[in-house]
Order: sequence, then C-alpha cells, then structure tokens
Amino acid sequence: MNEQTTNTPMRTKTWTLRVDLFEEGDVTKVHAVLDTGDNRLESHTEAHRNPHDPPAPEIGDEYAAGRALVDLGHQLLRSGMADADANEPPLQG
Repeated sequence: MNEQTTNTPMRTKTWTLRVDLFEEGDVTKVHAVLDTGDNRLESHTEAHRNPHDPPAPEIGDEYAAGRALVDLGHQLLRSGMADADANEPPLQG
C-alpha cells in the first residue's frame, strides 16, 4: 500500500432506488427512480401480456421492472462516460 491509500478515509454513500408498478388490464407500467444524491435518473417502462397467455401479474411486474432497471443501468453508464470525458485533462498541443 502506498501512503496516499492508507491516509485516505473510506467514502460511503447510499443510493436510493424506488420502483413503482401500475397494472392496467394486460399492461404493467413501471416508474423507477435512482437517486444517487448527486444525480436523479428516471425510467418509464411497460410490459404487455400476450393475449394468448394466462394472467400472471408477477410476470408482467418482473418484465417491466427488469426493463426499467436495465434502462437505469444504461443511463448510469452514459452518465459515467460523460463525467469521465469531462474530467479528462486538456490535450497539450
């Protein structure tokens, strides 16, 4: 370990994820919000039951919530890439 690592205090953060599900007939809608304290990312997704499948609300919940979490993950990665690009030192000519 180098000296900088041993003297740097551990940083702890708590991120909050809220996932609200709404069922309207054969459609499950999700509104998901990830609050990092520095940023707030939102996703609106939905899942539609195939009319030939028997009703199983938990399956719609899983699909719609899964899509929302994947969308939030993509948003988070894009935000990280943008922040990393903005943090790059300027090129020396």
